[in-house]
Amino acid sequence: MSNYDFETVVFREGVGSGKWDEIKHTLGYTPKGIIPFSVADMEFVTQPEVVDGLKHFLDTSVLGYAQPTESYKMAVKGWMKRRHNWDIETDWIKDTHGVINAFFTAVKAFTKEGEGVMLMTPVYYPMYMAIDRNNRVLVENKLIRTGDTYKIDFEDFESKAKDQNTKLLILCSPHNPSGRVWTQEELLKIGRICIDNDVVIVSDEIHFDLIMPEYHHTVFASISDEFADHSVICTAPSKTFNLAGLQTSNVIIKNKALRDAFVKEMMKEDGNPKCNILGLEGCRLAYEHCEGWLDEVLKVIDTNRQVITDFMAEEFPQVQIMKLEGTYLLWMDFNGLGIECHELARILKEEAHLFFDDGYIFGEAGEGFERWNLACPTKYVREALERLKKLKPFIPH
Repeated sequence: MSNYDFETVVFREGVGSGKWDEIKHTLGYTPKGIIPFSVADMEFVTQPEVVDGLKHFLDTSVLGYAQPTESYKMAVKGWMKRRHNWDIETDWIKDTHGVINAFFTAVKAFTKEGEGVMLMTPVYYPMYMAIDRNNRVLVENKLIRTGDTYKIDFEDFESKAKDQNTKLLILCSPHNPSGRVWTQEELLKIGRICIDNDVVIVSDEIHFDLIMPEYHHTVFASISDEFADHSVICTAPSKTFNLAGLQTSNVIIKNKALRDAFVKEMMKEDGNPKCNILGLEGCRLAYEHCEGWLDEVLKVIDTNRQVITDFMAEEFPQVQIMKLEGTYLLWMDFNGLGIECHELARILKEEAHLFFDDGYIFGEAGEGFERWNLACPTKYVREALERLKKLKPFIPH
């Protein structure tokens, strides 16, 4: 019996959620009872500990200028130790408005225009934006598809790291959209190659709390002092506790020179970079009081994964489900249906009212894939699968 409500969905049409507004934008109306499975935030009610805590905070506090308190920093430090066995110092923590902001800042702080930034593709699409919008050069290390998972092409990775123009790696760990949780052995190889070739590692670990049973996430900087000294670790409570709207993330940088360069760039681009007072408090409340909620959420996500996997094996064996090791984002290969990727997206949205993130936005290797957000009540997953089943007569065999 759950201590929390994982059945209720708060319908977010018309409240500024682009994820929800896409339904009406695409169809011209919002069908009753339809929820989207696209952008990576959750369709669960907010933890009562956070809601009640913020209400108390509003009743007893002044909403003036704020900066991270010592209790806030200790909450972050405690979370890293409890959940990730990672000992950090509070002065390593730099709060930002979000992880996307953080790796945009890192690209400008640690590279110059025309220099190379490596990505392991297909990958989270804002990472391409951070390179393109800042006039850096994309260095693409394409992941190798092996059945229902991916592996790193280390020969290609090392060759590109050795190029003197490659200055930075943005590591997506766990990897979005593939769902891979990199093993410590893989991270050791990544780190060794980058350090030996003076490539700074910016590790986006925003999904690091969302790990499926039997898998273990290793924070890159926790491997050794040497790895910590050559890396910037981007973390947040936003995916873990669905607090993205509070716009508060924690970038953890052990190396003072890297930390100073990062902060200098923050000050240059923002002038007065501060997280909002409710975001800081929401993060503290979640890290101190909501660990049990997270444990239950992970069970719901794993249940949803299994429901979809079993259904596809029975009804659409042409669709290959990639192994989900981490994140709550299921990467699904629809290429076996023989439908062009944009037409596939249209059919799913317009005919079945299924709103996923279309794979082509993650790069060429994502064409024909769809990314299903599993962070929602299971009953909506089952209803979505029934709508998908109704498409069978119209899909080529």
